Amino acid sequence: MQIDNIVGPILALPRSAKRIIALLVDSAICVLSVWLAFFLRLGDFVPLTGNALWAAIASIFLALPIFVATGLYRAIFRYSGLPALTAVVRAIGIYGILYAALFTAVSLPNVPRTIGIIQPLLLCIFIGGSRLLARFWLGGHYNNILRWSSRPKVLIYGASRFGHQLALALANSPEMQVVGFLDDDPMLHRKLLNGVPVHSLASLEGLVETHDIGHVLLAMPNLPRIRRNEIISRLRGRRVAVRTLPNLADLARGRVAVSDLQELDIDDLLGREPIAPDPVLLAKNVAGKTVLVTGAGGSIGSELCRQIMAIGPARLLLVELSEFALYNIHQELEQKYSGMGIEVVPLLASITDPIRIERIMETFCPQTVYHAAAYKHVPIVEHNPSEGIRNNVFGTLCLAKAAREAGVSDFVLISTDKAVRPTNIMGASKRLAEMVLQAFAQSCKTTTFSMVRFGNVLGSSGSVVPKFRQQIREGGPITLTHPEITRYFMTVPEAAQLVVQAGAMSSGGDVFVLDMGEPVRIIDLARKMVELSGLTVKDEENEEGDIEIHITGLRPAEKLYEELLIGDNPARTSHPRIMKAREHFMSWAELEVKLQQLDSRARENDVAGIRSLVIELVSGYVSASRIVDWIHLEQISEAGRT
Repeated sequence: MQIDNIVGPILALPRSAKRIIALLVDSAICVLSVWLAFFLRLGDFVPLTGNALWAAIASIFLALPIFVATGLYRAIFRYSGLPALTAVVRAIGIYGILYAALFTAVSLPNVPRTIGIIQPLLLCIFIGGSRLLARFWLGGHYNNILRWSSRPKVLIYGASRFGHQLALALANSPEMQVVGFLDDDPMLHRKLLNGVPVHSLASLEGLVETHDIGHVLLAMPNLPRIRRNEIISRLRGRRVAVRTLPNLADLARGRVAVSDLQELDIDDLLGREPIAPDPVLLAKNVAGKTVLVTGAGGSIGSELCRQIMAIGPARLLLVELSEFALYNIHQELEQKYSGMGIEVVPLLASITDPIRIERIMETFCPQTVYHAAAYKHVPIVEHNPSEGIRNNVFGTLCLAKAAREAGVSDFVLISTDKAVRPTNIMGASKRLAEMVLQAFAQSCKTTTFSMVRFGNVLGSSGSVVPKFRQQIREGGPITLTHPEITRYFMTVPEAAQLVVQAGAMSSGGDVFVLDMGEPVRIIDLARKMVELSGLTVKDEENEEGDIEIHITGLRPAEKLYEELLIGDNPARTSHPRIMKAREHFMSWAELEVKLQQLDSRARENDVAGIRSLVIELVSGYVSASRIVDWIHLEQISEAGRT
């Protein structure tokens, strides 16, 4: 470490000063090599006096001009390699001839003739060795200096205890360099915190220019959401990427790397203050019970499983069609909740397989079922309507029948805002699934059937947030179907908690609607994500921007706006984020006949027949696109060719 402290200032010297140092070092090497040559010849150390001293002086006055003339001092020592060593050998060769001519061929009294041969050989070794030492010593240190000085420069927002801890944790990080703090407290401005200056937010733009700031790290974990959102809004458009504080436990232990500093939480993009869940409602249908979750490997299903495990069921049954998704969620739950003594059972099954579903119900006797399995991607279902109907409608019917026969106490369907006045088969199929449960609830006294309807969840598979993040990482463009498209959003954990709480409120046949807040324009969300990544949107007003937004056009059956209610008379519940809708439905006797017809048309892939029947069954359903079923289109194409 002491050597490093010496090397740093040397490397910082101007080039002329470094050459003078090199000349002095080489002069010392000339004297040393003469002294050692006398030792090797005579077997004893002799003082450099008289003619011996003249031998040393002659070495200096011969060597240095030759070294200068042959360009030895133009080479950068820390990059010395084979060409530099070749130049040393060539220069020493010229020097050796002259030195040998002077002290071997001519000779001086008391200076052995062999000194003229031994000293140039020693000088070649020492000069070459000094260049190699400089390469490995100075070069390695110089590369370290370059690497450390080229670290991305960051500011920490919040000169608080957390900000101080974060700065200390990153002090020795090879990946980030903290150059200052930002804070709103004017009393702290222009002060130093552990040698690092504290600035006002107003000076951010100047700091970005002068210090090439790339990131702002938010060190305010306890700040209310509203205040946090205000700060994030003020950081937008400043050409800095905003990242959040890592886990406080790791921070306290000093274990912080750049990988721990997270992109902005999805809650920050949503901009809503979360409401603490009601522990009584959470526990009612879960604590100490056997709970079954379908679609357990999906975005909503997996989060439901996490929330349920945290509450403490006696047993959790994971029903999933995808083997890989089932493996992942099962491994995660086993590892995360290993000490809770909860049995987690992974079950491969399709909800459309009545034999498999009935066997699961009869064997494990679940008391609560959360039905999250469904085909949810609007364009995919629109291109495959028969399968969408089979899975979403008849899968729900199969599961509901098995639950009723097995005496399940509570059955909760995860529905969607796309079920309201749908323009696509996916939304219509989910509304039909709701109607199945409403009809069952009317006649079934043993099982409480309910459904929870909400909009998009931020960060789920298929959500725009992970898609936009990936597109931003790749340099754009961000693809958007329409500039005016809006959606309701909620985070996955909040949605899962509200589903569990809503199900606990049901008295049978209830359609619960989650309060999604205000709808969000997707283009505004995209712009916000770009700006909080330290980039700018490239458009007509800013042609020098970084990320373009391309409008691709609405996909088949895609709506510009989503709704949560068919009617306009929602009833409030005891929970501020949960409402109860009053939706019209058919009795099971009427619905069963229609479902038999729908099943027959789905089996025959009669897409036109499916549409006409769905229009009859689902209030407000109007198809927004022509028939785009792949099989149907291919059959028409083949008929045209023949």
